[in-house]
Amino acid sequence: MHFDLIVIGMGLSGLMAAKMAAEMGKRVLIIGKGMGTLCLFSNTVDLLGNLPKSIKMKEGLSQWAKDCPHHPYSKVGVESTEEALASFLSLFPPPYSFQAIEEQNCLIPTGAGTFRPTYLIPTTMVAGAALKERDGLIVGFGGFKDFYASYAADQLGCRGINLSLPKTSYREISATALARLMEEESFREMIGREIKKHIAGESKVGLPAVLGVRDSWKVKNDLEQIVGAEIFEIPILPPSIPGLRVFNRFKEWLIQRGVSFLSGQAVSEVFLTGKCCERVVVASPPVFNSYSADRYVLATGRLIGGGLVADEERISEPIFGLPVVQPRLRGEWFRKNFSNHLSHPVHKAGILTDSSFRPTDEHGNLILENVWVAGSILAHHDCIDEKSREGIEIATGYTAAKHAMGTYE
Repeated sequence: MHFDLIVIGMGLSGLMAAKMAAEMGKRVLIIGKGMGTLCLFSNTVDLLGNLPKSIKMKEGLSQWAKDCPHHPYSKVGVESTEEALASFLSLFPPPYSFQAIEEQNCLIPTGAGTFRPTYLIPTTMVAGAALKERDGLIVGFGGFKDFYASYAADQLGCRGINLSLPKTSYREISATALARLMEEESFREMIGREIKKHIAGESKVGLPAVLGVRDSWKVKNDLEQIVGAEIFEIPILPPSIPGLRVFNRFKEWLIQRGVSFLSGQAVSEVFLTGKCCERVVVASPPVFNSYSADRYVLATGRLIGGGLVADEERISEPIFGLPVVQPRLRGEWFRKNFSNHLSHPVHKAGILTDSSFRPTDEHGNLILENVWVAGSILAHHDCIDEKSREGIEIATGYTAAKHAMGTYE
């Protein structure tokens, strides 16, 4: 029950931390009550989406780190961020890989019919980055209510159609169920033939991002052979099938390298001796199991992931009781004009750390010596406004584990 590293949190930052330690041959346990926001929101890798499209990412990150010295990217550094991205990309070789177009942000279509900036996009979405008006056919499915093809198509200046799903007897179908159907050769052949009937000169066909949980590149290629046009996925409402693909790939790789998983369970108690965490308890009543490690990484996310919790007055960190940087009063969490273009103060709430991502108080005093913090739970960033969620999670998860293992060495 003793490990070199225990990672608390199974989102992208926790997975990256586990990967870093596993590559060093360490004994790793990762604990999570869920899969984080990876399977909710992540379709691409946002690094810093609010940069102008013409600016190269490395240049933009470097300037951002100078302008925002307390930001997580500033603590990681540009070189380490690139190293972390390379580590992430190593898990996704062709044919299902992630690509940066000209080393800068690109614009991809969304299910709302808008274009959003992002940095790394999976193979199945690349063709959408070159979508032009009247050159795309947007396809939806009857009974699938998380994507409205006609509405998205109107906003994008394209045609939209809705195909019926005769194979399903349900009035409604989920994204996961539709993705599983797409993995059946007979089903995608039927869909491909139906799409081909509606092609009227378009060179690209956009579908909701449900082209299979596994081997989505094969689903894409098979459809292209039948339809005779480029196929691309469009990000839609949660759950995120592309995010699920990423999670499954991480889990497969980590288990192959001996990482232990405790999924669907939460840390209920920690035991501290001075400034060190000795062990954690995972409760699954009536069973309570205790696990110890030399090092710990806390990567539980913010409010959505449960890494931070809020009551009527304050935001708190529930596992270690770490102090949370936050507005003085609850009434100051949001600006008076909720739709204000400026970021709301509550979105920068989080945990303070030193330069190696160990938690500190507001005066810079170290709180825990063998605990490192990573991901969106960190203070002084607004990943929603910055469009930087995945980038921060990848960079800080990797770097926090690197510091932890370097100290252990």
